[in-house]
Amino acid sequence: MDDLFGKAMLDFYTREGDMPLMLHTSYGDPEQVPLDQFFVEEDEFSDLEYFAMEQVRGSVLNIGAGSGRHSLAIQNRSHQVTALDISPACGTVMRLSGVKNIIQEDVFHFTGKKYDTLLMLMNGIGIAGNIAGVHTLLQHVKSMIKPGGQLLLDSSDIGYLYEETEKPTNQYYGEVTYRYAYKHKLGPPFQWIYLDQDTLREIANENGWFCQVIFEDESEAYLARLQLK
Repeated sequence: MDDLFGKAMLDFYTREGDMPLMLHTSYGDPEQVPLDQFFVEEDEFSDLEYFAMEQVRGSVLNIGAGSGRHSLAIQNRSHQVTALDISPACGTVMRLSGVKNIIQEDVFHFTGKKYDTLLMLMNGIGIAGNIAGVHTLLQHVKSMIKPGGQLLLDSSDIGYLYEETEKPTNQYYGEVTYRYAYKHKLGPPFQWIYLDQDTLREIANENGWFCQVIFEDESEAYLARLQLK
């Protein structure tokens, strides 16, 4: 895998590079990714993130752990947490920063253990890529959750991107395409999805989950708790 995102994170963490990580989008001009946001301490977490930390219970699987900052915060709260990420470089960052339990794996291929809390922050549900992928993901993670367990995830309604243009008619408007660019390399395009609350509730219900929005902020972002029916 190309892993430009992970390599940029590792370079930032080890101070071995100062080239920007750029994100090419299907809805606008390329954007520079502020890598420092992935390394803030818990006292600099957003209100949504801090609230999510308060909701964590029992054994935790942090899906799409990235830099590991949420895993570290959970670890510091004396919870048993496993950080799951597909990126080898992100795994290195997490080891260097002190995350104890790390698994390098694609969540869609991960099986074999159950947890009290599944955690997907920073729009971690986006890895599903599209509406069909969200259905697939919510079915898959059923095997990873203990009885009475919870899936905590955040997302946001990106309808504001289409205030001056029409929303796509051939796909859900929260489906976007991204490409990373780093150190003169352009990575492959990949799909990402942002879910409005009603769409998440509908998909969750269709796949056997109760869905409750437990936190909202002023930027259209929200935190949801999903539990199996």
